[in-house]
Amino acid sequence: MPQLAFDIGFFAELPKLQPPVRKGVLDAWDKFDRLTLDQLFKDQGLKLESLKNAEDQQIRTIRIDQFWRGVVLAPPSGDTFVLLRVMQHDKAIAWAKKQKSSINQVTRAVEIRDAATLDAITPAYEQIAETSPKERLFAKFSDGDLKALGIDDETLRQARTLVDKEQLEVFAPLLPQDQREVLHFLADGCTVEEVWQEIVAPALQATTQPLDAMDYETAIQHTRARIALVTASEELRDILEKPFAAWRVFLHPSQRKVAYRASYSGPAQVTGGPGTGKTVVALHRVKHLLGHLRDGDRILLTTYTNALVNALRSGLESLVEDPELRDRVDISTVDGFASRVVAEAPDALALRPLMNNEEESRWGKAAKATGFTGSAQFLAQEYRHVILAQGIRSLAEYESADRRGRGSRLSAGERPLVWETAERFTAGLAEDGARTWLQTCAEAARLLEEKGPQYRHVVVDEAQDLHPAQWRLLRMAAPARPDDLFIAGDPHQRIYGSKVSLKSLGIKVTGRSVKLRKNYRSTQEILRWATALLIGRPIAQLEDENRNETLLGYRSALHGDGPALHAAETEEAELDTLVAQVRAWREAGVGAAEIGVSARFNKTCAKAIAHLKDAGVPAASLRAADTTGGSEAVRVGTMHSFKGLEFRCVAVIGANDGALPFSKAVTPPDIDSQQHETDMMSERCLLFVACTRARDSLYVSWSGEPSPFLVESGVIAV
Repeated sequence: MPQLAFDIGFFAELPKLQPPVRKGVLDAWDKFDRLTLDQLFKDQGLKLESLKNAEDQQIRTIRIDQFWRGVVLAPPSGDTFVLLRVMQHDKAIAWAKKQKSSINQVTRAVEIRDAATLDAITPAYEQIAETSPKERLFAKFSDGDLKALGIDDETLRQARTLVDKEQLEVFAPLLPQDQREVLHFLADGCTVEEVWQEIVAPALQATTQPLDAMDYETAIQHTRARIALVTASEELRDILEKPFAAWRVFLHPSQRKVAYRASYSGPAQVTGGPGTGKTVVALHRVKHLLGHLRDGDRILLTTYTNALVNALRSGLESLVEDPELRDRVDISTVDGFASRVVAEAPDALALRPLMNNEEESRWGKAAKATGFTGSAQFLAQEYRHVILAQGIRSLAEYESADRRGRGSRLSAGERPLVWETAERFTAGLAEDGARTWLQTCAEAARLLEEKGPQYRHVVVDEAQDLHPAQWRLLRMAAPARPDDLFIAGDPHQRIYGSKVSLKSLGIKVTGRSVKLRKNYRSTQEILRWATALLIGRPIAQLEDENRNETLLGYRSALHGDGPALHAAETEEAELDTLVAQVRAWREAGVGAAEIGVSARFNKTCAKAIAHLKDAGVPAASLRAADTTGGSEAVRVGTMHSFKGLEFRCVAVIGANDGALPFSKAVTPPDIDSQQHETDMMSERCLLFVACTRARDSLYVSWSGEPSPFLVESGVIAV
């Protein structure tokens, strides 16, 4: 019987399709499920049409509704058709005529390329290359090496014309996806061996059968990283209604290999830039672990903020349908878990958490009492980054503590007074029935050390912002066994300045660490613009803070428009333009809840909400939308609160000098030069995080002078 499979390119565009169009897709799939092959070709409602003057007669169109058509791969043999795209009528026909299908001779996967456009532009680039003084981009790679990586003769011709990465970016959207990735990795400096392991090896199938260049039925089975076979209408309806559900059918082989590995001999780690699917991999890992729990075993799924907890809970509900299984997973922030552990202790005291704005004044009082003449800011950071970070409990331990990473001098003779001031600070908190969040984590770790772990497995998302005290708690939460900790994070999104070396805490992931490089959220154009904010700046790894992370090979599977930038004279004018931009997105068919507006400060967010509402545009803060279920409101929140979220369209406003970086969030260099650099990087990462929340469209604005981050990175012209 015929069946309609789905290409990842269709799912990438799915959020743009309105509900009636999605229903048309479901109706089309139903016809493929019900009708015979002969009936499909005769069905006047479906109109499975071949196209005149098309590059490939196997590329056809089907009717979705009066105004929309689907582009399908209709192979000459076999019963499986593949829906490649759903587009407006004329655009669908124009796009379909230019495409050409083939089967890769190395990976045996189905490939689609824009053959017409490639044929049109290649001769011109060949002429440019002939007269260019530059060396060809792939000159150091032999034809044999490139072909071994799956580059076919057509792509080889185009690759040999290129002299720089800018030209590759012109060709990339037109090339077959796997071949495009191979060329990008090589252009970014990866070796042939590295590209083989990253792209080719995961796609290879264990088969000894000779390749049949026209056996599309088998090739489709070999392309599960990009083509999904949906077997039930309920499953497809779920996918069409819930964007997250698309990840249930599309895990790249490199992701599936990590998520569903039978077992790890110890802690395991997955890293990668924004949109690479780390959270999805973590959720799939939870699903895998749930299938192997023994009686009484439980899993802790934890992250940094409550907003991310809600997102994880929603994702797990989509992925694990059995409520009894889901009940064996506790989902909470690390601080929430720590509070629960402390509250459950037999002699627990009801201590309130210390607010951030209280801490510095309390340090000032403690310093005045002991006669310490340094700043309260220095004391707060010394306590956080040395005493709590190293789990120090006595003066003797503090006197021998390693202060590397602190950019402020402290003689041996000064340490006793600092320790006395810290004791005065903590005693004052105890007297007032208060405790810092990190103190709570340290206490919870001590309690678990005494009574034993509570979980069989711990899965950590957004791990890059956790403090060493929080990591000690998580280390104590599960026994040191195979599959104890599974860690997902991205050092490039570290926005709270808590550098940590997992290795120094006894959490060793060497040999069990995987990096994801392919972004499935933002377009390559948005991604290239955003990564320019960080390129060339040292960012410490999670595993070992003495080694730096890299964005080498990080790129998107999607293409579209780059960011729109706007400079306004005044804040009022900037907000007026924001309203116009949001209206333009709405008029283009984007749902209100698919739009996010992000700013550095809460007060800017409040002004944006008021301005949008005054203009008749529904808007709500992230917290209010989550609380009231505001499904038809533009989401507005701070850059910190946007962490881990995503939207179809994102407006980043107030990107001004004075806001990014914000002086009160940055330690002055005369207090601690190294902490100053760390804080500046956190502010830069904050802008990077906000911008990479966008899937299809990014708008960045400022009033007055722009953020120096925008100027220094060259992403705006001044």
